[in-house]
Amino acid sequence: MVVDDHPMWRDAVARDLAESGFEVVATAGDGEQAVRRARAAAPDVLVLDLNLPAKPGVQVCKELVGHNPALRVLVLSASGEHADVLEAVKSGATGYLLKSASTEELLDAVRRTAAGDPVFTPGLAGLVLGEYRRLAAEPLPAADADEPNAPRLTDRETEVLRLVAKGLSYKQIAERLVISHRTVQNHVQNTLGKLQLHNRVELVRYAIERGLDGE
Repeated sequence: MVVDDHPMWRDAVARDLAESGFEVVATAGDGEQAVRRARAAAPDVLVLDLNLPAKPGVQVCKELVGHNPALRVLVLSASGEHADVLEAVKSGATGYLLKSASTEELLDAVRRTAAGDPVFTPGLAGLVLGEYRRLAAEPLPAADADEPNAPRLTDRETEVLRLVAKGLSYKQIAERLVISHRTVQNHVQNTLGKLQLHNRVELVRYAIERGLDGE
């Protein structure tokens, strides 16, 4: 699904995706419309502009990912401001691409986003990882591992969580553990459910807090 308030840009992106074999299930031109249509169409990937009328893109992202944690959101924005990037990631975006990207870069980013990989315009990935580490210093409203009622992760779920915290993509984790990409996704979804977390950002933050990103 493609969300952008500029009709020509929105139509061009949707056309490029469709011509490359993606099924574009819906488009929207403002935030309110985006939330309604995304809930009805249930896309796997949302290509989202941040600067939207009626409701800002970060709010759209937060609402839709909160409603469906499996949704992948790729922000496609004209802004490379660090504050915008971090706000998008905190709201649940899987990736962030600047509109200056080529069509091929966009198509590759959508493919990788659909696979669950974090995709960022070069130079922004380090910024986001740094923010993960900063957030890890703040308390997280989740069950503490020392509590008797804390959710218990299996050894494999802990192993996957450790690799996610190190910044590996789902594909890289699958190769490292010699399991399927789908199995990695299932472990991540199960872990999110057990820990009552909503997205990869919170998952990485949880792991870093507990020192799982080390060797």
